[in-house]
Amino acid sequence: MSSSELQRDSLLDAVPDPVAHLYAQALEWHPLLALVAGYAVSRVGREAIEALIPSTNQAWIDQQHQLAAEIRLLLNAAVTIPLGGLFDPTQLAAKSQIPSAALEPEELQSVARIANDIAAWQSLLRNPPASAGTQISGLIELSSALTQSLSPLAESIQRKLLPDGSLADDASPELSRIRSEQQRQQRVIEESLRAALRRLSSDNQTQDDLITIRGDRFVIPVKAEQKRRVSGVVHGASSSGQTVYVEPLETIEQNNELVRMLEEEQAEIHRIFVALTALVGTYADSLVAGARVLAQIDTLQARARFGIAYNCIRPVFDANLFRLESARHPLLEKRLRTSGGSIVPFTLELQSSARQLIISGPNTGGKTVTLKTTALCALMAQSGIPVPANAVTLPIFSAFLADIGDAQSIEQALSTFSAHIVNLDRLSRLANPTSLVLLDELGSATDPDEGSALAVAVASYFLSSGAWSLISTHHTSLKVYAANTPGVLNAAAGVDEVTLIPNYQLRLGVPGASAGIQTAERLGLNPEIVSQARLRLGTQHADIARYLENLHKQLTDLEVERKAAREEKYALNQERARLTREGDVEIKRRTRELEQKLASLLKDFEFQMRQTVNAIEDRAGQLKLSKESERRIQRLRRDFEEQFNSTIVAHKHGADAGDPNAQPHLVKHISIGDQVRIKSINKIATISREVEKDLYEVSLGALKMRIKRDDIAEVVAPAGKPLVSEKPLDAVARQKGVRVTVTSSGSDDMKSEINLIGRTVDEATNDLEKYLDQAFLAGLPRIRVIHGTGMGILRRALREYLRTHPHVARIEEPTHQEGGAGATVVELRQ
Repeated sequence: MSSSELQRDSLLDAVPDPVAHLYAQALEWHPLLALVAGYAVSRVGREAIEALIPSTNQAWIDQQHQLAAEIRLLLNAAVTIPLGGLFDPTQLAAKSQIPSAALEPEELQSVARIANDIAAWQSLLRNPPASAGTQISGLIELSSALTQSLSPLAESIQRKLLPDGSLADDASPELSRIRSEQQRQQRVIEESLRAALRRLSSDNQTQDDLITIRGDRFVIPVKAEQKRRVSGVVHGASSSGQTVYVEPLETIEQNNELVRMLEEEQAEIHRIFVALTALVGTYADSLVAGARVLAQIDTLQARARFGIAYNCIRPVFDANLFRLESARHPLLEKRLRTSGGSIVPFTLELQSSARQLIISGPNTGGKTVTLKTTALCALMAQSGIPVPANAVTLPIFSAFLADIGDAQSIEQALSTFSAHIVNLDRLSRLANPTSLVLLDELGSATDPDEGSALAVAVASYFLSSGAWSLISTHHTSLKVYAANTPGVLNAAAGVDEVTLIPNYQLRLGVPGASAGIQTAERLGLNPEIVSQARLRLGTQHADIARYLENLHKQLTDLEVERKAAREEKYALNQERARLTREGDVEIKRRTRELEQKLASLLKDFEFQMRQTVNAIEDRAGQLKLSKESERRIQRLRRDFEEQFNSTIVAHKHGADAGDPNAQPHLVKHISIGDQVRIKSINKIATISREVEKDLYEVSLGALKMRIKRDDIAEVVAPAGKPLVSEKPLDAVARQKGVRVTVTSSGSDDMKSEINLIGRTVDEATNDLEKYLDQAFLAGLPRIRVIHGTGMGILRRALREYLRTHPHVARIEEPTHQEGGAGATVVELRQ
C-alpha cells in the first residue's frame, strides 16, 4: 500500500444507504449520540459514534445489531477488550513508508501500544471465553483481514525504547559500544578536572569544589576576579557574575573527543529510529487494518455498554408492524436517574392497516415525549444501537419528518404559525409510505376553528400518503376524525382520575381529555378565575369532557376487573385440577360454597331492586312496581338456579363453564373515608379503617360498628368528595347531559427563551404557562422571558405570575446587555 493510498483511506467505513431526511435537532439525535459516545474508550470511537447516521440497508443494520450482541456476550463474561492504545495510525503508517523517514519516540510508542492491542484482540478471538463459545462468529468474520501478527513489531519497539522515549543502551551493538566509550572518556575528563580543582583550591581560586557541564563540555567554577590566573576557555558565568566556568587547557582535547562521541551517538540513534520506522512500514497494511477493526469494535462496545446500562434490546424489523413495548426516552431516563426519579415507559402499536395515531391528553402528560421517544427508538434501531424497551418491532424508514416545538424564526420574519406551515409544506412533499411523520400540537397557534379544520386536513393528507404518522393535539375535531376514520387510532396521554396529575402513561384506543381548568386549579390559579372559567365553558365542551372522563374511568375499572378475572381464572383452573384429584367430597364442598355465593348475589339483587322501588315517590306506582319486581325476582332466581345447576354439571364433567368464584355483587374498590350504604340497615356510614380482609369499621354518627364487605351495597361518595343528595330515579332518568372536566396539553421545547412582546396579558400568561411546562419537562435549568419595557404592565403581570408558579425557583432581572428591564431570567426547579 502506497502512502497516498493510506492517506486516502478512512479508518471507519461509511454507513450504506443513509436515511434521506433527518431532523436531528427536533428529535434530540445528537444529544443521544453524545450519551452513547460517552461509553467509548477512544477518541476515534467517540467521534465515530457522534457521526453515526441511520441507514435503510437492512443487511447492514442486522449486522450491526448482531455484532453489538456478540460484544455484549464478551462484556457479560467480564472480558476486557483491548482498546487503550487505539488511535488513527493512517498518517504514521504513510510516513513510515517514506525512505529515510524517522518517527518520533512518542509516535513509535503509540504504534507499539496499538500493535499490542491488535495482537491481544487476535488472541481473544482465538481463545474466547467459554460462555461466548461459538457465538462470536460475526466478530471473527469482521476481523478476518487480520492475518499478520503485530507482536514482533510491538516487541521490537518496546525492547529498544525506554518509557521516557530514550533508546536503551542495548538498542544496537554500535550504540552500546559508543556509550561505553563515552563513559570511559567522561571518567578521564573528570580525573583531569579534579586534579585541576585540587591545585586551584590550594590558592583559593575556585568558587566551589565541583565539576559541571556547559554546552556538552566539562568545566570547573572559578571566582570571577581570579579567572585570568587560570589557563583555559571560559564557557559562561553564573547569574550573579561572581563565578565563571572555565575549561582548563589540559581537558580541551579530551572534551573534543567526548563531543565527537556524542555526535557519533546521535547518528546511531537516528539510524535506529530510521530502522524502526522502516519496520513499521513493513506492517503498515496490518496496522491500519487492525486499527480499523478496533475502531469498529470500540463503537460496538460503546453501544453494547449503553444497552446494558439502559436495559436495551435488539429490535425486530417488519414492514407491516410498528410496536414499542415499555419504551423509554434515554435522555429523560438519564436525567431522572440523576435526580432520583424513575421513568414511566409506554407501549404503542400501529399496523399496516392503521398507520396514523392521534395522541391527546393533559398538559405535561408526555405527548411530546412520546413522539420523540418513538422517533429516537426508530433512529437507534436503524443505526445499530440497542433500543430502550422490552420489545421492539419496526418498519425501516427512509425519512424522519418532524414538526416539533416552536418553529418561530425572527431572522426570516416568520411567526410561529407561519413557520409551522412552511415546515408542514416541506414535509408533505417528502412523505411517502416509508416515512415516519411526527407532528406536535397540530393546528395550534391560530384560530381554534380554522386550526381544527387545517389539522384534520393535514392529518388526512398524511394518511392518504401512506406514511406512518404520530400526531399530538388538543383539538376535539382531530379526536373525532380518529374515531371515525379507518386507518387512524386514538391514544390518550394518561392522567390520574382523582388528583388530575399526569402519569405519563399512554392508553391506546381512546382520546384523552385536556383538563385545562383542573390543571390550572391544581397549579394554584386564583379560585375566582377557575370558577369563572368553568361558567364560560360551553355545555357541549363540558358534555364531551365528562364523556371522556367517564370513559377513562370505566376503562380503568375494566382493566382492574380484567386483571382480577385473569387471576381468578388461573386460580379456578388450579382449583379444578385439585378437585378432580381429590374426588366427589371436595366437589360437594365447592358446590356448597357456590350455593352460598349465589344466595348472596340474589340477596344483593333483591336489595338493589327494593332500593329502586323505595326511591319512587308515587305510592301507586310504587305498589305496582313492587309487585312487578317480585315477579322479576322470582323469574331471575329461576334463571340463576338453572345457570348454577348447568355450571355444576359442567364443572363435574371438566367443561369450561365460567369462573364460579366470581362475585360481581361485591363492591371492589373501598378506601378509608369513603361513604358507603349498608344493606342490612339501609344507612349511609363512613369507612374508618380496614380491620382485616373484607372486614371494615364504619362510623354512623357517634356510633361505630363493624361490617363485612358483602354488607356494603355501594360507595356513595369517594374520600374527599361531598355526599350529594339523591334524586328520584325518574328525575335522574330525565336529567340531560353530563358534566366532565378536561386537561390541556403542552409540548416539550428545548429553547431557552420565549418572546412575548406584543401579546396581551392573558395571551402572554397562557403562552408562558405552556412554555414553562415544556422547559421543566426538558430539564432546562434557566430560561429567559422577553416581554419588553413599554408601560410595564406586561412585565409586572408576568413576574407576579412567575413568583407563584410551582416550576419556578427564582426570578431576576438580567443585565443591560441581556435585556435589562425588557426581560426576566427564570431559574427552574430541578
